[in-house]
Amino acid sequence: MPNETVKIVVPDDFPPALTGSVAEAPLKKLGQVRVFTERGADQEPTLIERVGDAQVVVNIRAHARFTDRVLAACPALRLISIWGVGTDNVDLAACRARGVTVTNTPGVNAHALAEHTIALMLAITRRIPAMDRDVRAGQWPRGLLTQLEGRTLGLIGLGAIGSRVAVLARPFGFRLLASTFGPDNGRAAALGATHVPVEQLLRESDIVSLHLRLSTDTTGYLGRERLSLMKPTAFLINTARGGLVDKQALIDALRDKRLAGAGLDVFHEEPIPPNDPLLTIPDLVLTPHNGGMTREVIDNGVLRAVENIELFLAGRPRDLVVPPPGRG
Repeated sequence: MPNETVKIVVPDDFPPALTGSVAEAPLKKLGQVRVFTERGADQEPTLIERVGDAQVVVNIRAHARFTDRVLAACPALRLISIWGVGTDNVDLAACRARGVTVTNTPGVNAHALAEHTIALMLAITRRIPAMDRDVRAGQWPRGLLTQLEGRTLGLIGLGAIGSRVAVLARPFGFRLLASTFGPDNGRAAALGATHVPVEQLLRESDIVSLHLRLSTDTTGYLGRERLSLMKPTAFLINTARGGLVDKQALIDALRDKRLAGAGLDVFHEEPIPPNDPLLTIPDLVLTPHNGGMTREVIDNGVLRAVENIELFLAGRPRDLVVPPPGRG
């Protein structure tokens, strides 16, 4: 029977990921559960209202931002269990100060996102969406395409996703460069890549793929100056976080043909608004932050987030980002 004293809220299951998954039934065994599948958690007052007096939150979507104001308005909250690895939507310092434990599910979407990264590379370099659109419109656009073999792929970040991209990219015949935000510790060499400073990577790469976490240190990591180092024939792929790139600098570079194109699965504002200037740029392939939405990722990842709640309630917390008070 569910623990009737534990209130659990899923304030942001939009679009639904937990609902209908293998994790839904196990979650309901842990306490009183409320799941919201309508948009609205991106608005702070709505998020506060949905969390209410819950002790546990399952965070599904990055558009739900757990600021200090949200935490202050929800004093019963003791655990935020995140599906995924990103924590940029959670004020971790405020969680520490207020005794709120934070867990995540590192690595569960690495293979799916790496595949999506490769798919965006192929889509933009082979112009697949544009050619599909033109053929359907009665045109026959037989222009030159970009071959991947012999090109240089630069990976910024070698966590689980960046490392998997390196593995998938090798059969294409890429020359691999890598740059990491922290120490490399031999990871690049183990993957057949050469570790170089990010400026060298940007100058030499034909495709640059971003795989960093978003933090105060990495916000705007690719700004105007760094983007200007890239070749005018180069492509940028971002399946990590929109905030890693200076949006206006990217728009200017694409419009001025100082970049050949980009493939984006992440944006500064999600869902992307209808008046966003990115939508007017032809040399882009855009997907709706959907790279990790496979059945395997949803089932394994959301189930792990639920298991993290069970372990927390049992006094054996796992996958800690912010530990319980008194544990570090």
